[in-house]
Formats: sequence, C-alpha cells, structure tokens
Amino acid sequence: MTITQITKDNAYDALDPTDFPAMMNADRYNARSTAFDKIISATHDHFWDPLDKKYIDYSEPFDLENESILPDEFFPIFQTKLGEKISGRDRVRFANESARWILSSILHGEQGALSLSASLCHILKDPGAQEYAANQAREEARHVTGFARYIQARWGKPLPVGPTLGSLLTELVLAPEVYKKIVGMQMLVEGLAMGAFATLYTRSRDPLLVRLTQLVMTDEAFHHKFGKIWADRTIPKLTTEEQNIVEDWAASCFQTLLFNLINPEQMKSVYAMIGIDWQDAQQALMEAITDSERKERMKESTDIFRVLIKTLLKAGIITDRTKPFYAMYVNMDELKAEGDRMVGDDIAEEGIRFLQTVNFGGKPSRSPLLAAE
Repeated sequence: MTITQITKDNAYDALDPTDFPAMMNADRYNARSTAFDKIISATHDHFWDPLDKKYIDYSEPFDLENESILPDEFFPIFQTKLGEKISGRDRVRFANESARWILSSILHGEQGALSLSASLCHILKDPGAQEYAANQAREEARHVTGFARYIQARWGKPLPVGPTLGSLLTELVLAPEVYKKIVGMQMLVEGLAMGAFATLYTRSRDPLLVRLTQLVMTDEAFHHKFGKIWADRTIPKLTTEEQNIVEDWAASCFQTLLFNLINPEQMKSVYAMIGIDWQDAQQALMEAITDSERKERMKESTDIFRVLIKTLLKAGIITDRTKPFYAMYVNMDELKAEGDRMVGDDIAEEGIRFLQTVNFGGKPSRSPLLAAE
C-alpha cells in the first residue's frame, strides 16, 4: 500500500512508526520548529485535575427521574407526531438516556483523540510538533477521566460506541497519513467538539455538566489552534490534486459525523427502551423536519455543524468545488463574512481565567487564547 503524505512544512514531516532509530538521529534534536512554542508554553495556564474537587466535584446531585439534563429542543423526535406521544416519566427518561448516549459518544471521541495524539508522537519528526502532541495526549487523558467520572456519577457506565463513530475514530487513529489525522481529528472532530461543548455549556440544566464542558473547552481551544497552524502552513501550498484529496477527505468525514448524530439507527437501544422502533423514528423525523427548518437551526452560533463548517471554511478546506455540498446545511456567504473567532473561544477564555486564579492565585491575563496565537 502506498502512503500519500502531503507534507508542505518540515514541522509536519512524518516517519514510519516502526522506524524508531530515526528518532534518535542526532541532527533531529536541533531541528525544532518554533511554530508550536506559544501553545506549548500556555499549557500551564489551563491545567486542571478532574480528580481534584477544587476544580470539579462529581458528588453534586441531579434528579434524573424528574428532570432532564438537556431541554426538549435537543431531541428532534419530540417535534414529531411520534414524539408527541412520549410523555411524563417516559419523556424524561428518553431525554436523559439520549443525553447519556450523546455524552458516551463524546467520551469515545475523547478516547480517540487521546490515542490519535499518542500516535502522532510516534510519527512526527519535528521535536516541537512531537512535544505538542504529547501535551495534547495528556490533556485528552484528563478529558477521558472527566467524562467517564461524569457518566459514572449520573448513570453508572457509558453506552457502547455507535458503529459509525466507532469506525471513523478507528480509521483516524490508525491512519498512517498525517493529513488525515490532523484534518479528521484536529479540525473536524475537535471542531465538532467545540460546537457541542458550547451548546452543552449554554443549554444544560446540570451545573456539573456545565462546569465539565467549560474545563474541557479550555484545552480544546488550543487543540483547535494546532489544526489551524497546520492549515495555515499547508493549504496555500497544495497542488490542485492535493487540495482535492484533502477536501474530499474532509467532506467524507463531515458526512460521517453528520450521519452519526442524526440517524436514529445509531440510537437503537435508546428508542427501544421506550418501545419505539428506530425505523419508525427515522420515518417520523424525515416527515417532520424540512431542509428549511434544518438550515434555520444551523443559524444559531452554537449549532455544532455550523461551527464545524466554519472551521473548514476558515482553514481553506472548502472551495467553490465543494461549497455546494456544505451549502445544503448552512448559508456559506454569511459564514464567510464572520470573523475568525469561534463560538467556544469566549467560554474557554472565561474558564482559563478561572483556572489561572485557582492555580496561581494572581490576576489572570486578559486574553489567554490570543496570547497563544
């Protein structure tokens, strides 16, 4: 099998993961890129420990039987004739089991990000890029711990990964091509995560989940910057053929993620719990939700797929060639006119200022994310 590495900058030069002797090349140690120094140095600003109650306390109670963690608007099935029949305790139970499925998917995604970051340490030749990947692996590990503890506190254990998400994460972690790992995980999955966390932060009724998502966002904002650095140093130098390869890969991943989150087939067990066949749910959703309604919901700045599309657009991974595909879901002209700030940045900066106060006791910096640009 021929591996197509699209490397336009030495900072992303890759080695065969089995070629460890190349990592010990004496000349390699002094050939360190400075591209990631600022985000590496900022690591201490957003340190937090999911096992320390001064950051987050998982003993905070929540009445799962009578109150839903997420509002009804989170669940499109409630906007259908079929969903209108779900009432009382069944409605709360379905909402909370759906929340459990969403958060379990996030947990599996964090495990994917942890394993992928670790895999980058095995192949990135540049010491600076390798150090950044090691830092991210550490941060993803605390996200796995954080979400695992939250799910344990609320439900006991997570639900299994859906087949679509599980297949994509496996493909990303095992992919030998650096561009697939960075576009797939650092940009698409991380972009999806920032949108999802911003939505959970603003809409969740559980203060514990609100705190957890903000703490995680303080890390994810920097992970997103790693992908942006790659795009800035790579996309402008691509040939037409290489641009098409990257664009097609991004569109394929986007479609997979979209399918995973809106297809009831992925949530068979949750629907079965209240006696609804997933195929009946799928049909009800197709009848009730029109394209215009879907686009209207995507106008909200915290819509997860809107954030994801903006990430790709601002990175130059969406051109006129693939623009029509994404235009099915969002107004591309409006998105292009927006600034570069992402919806989760303000939430993350507020969280970082809190962490600086806890960690150092002094006055926090005014714009910790901008300082890492």
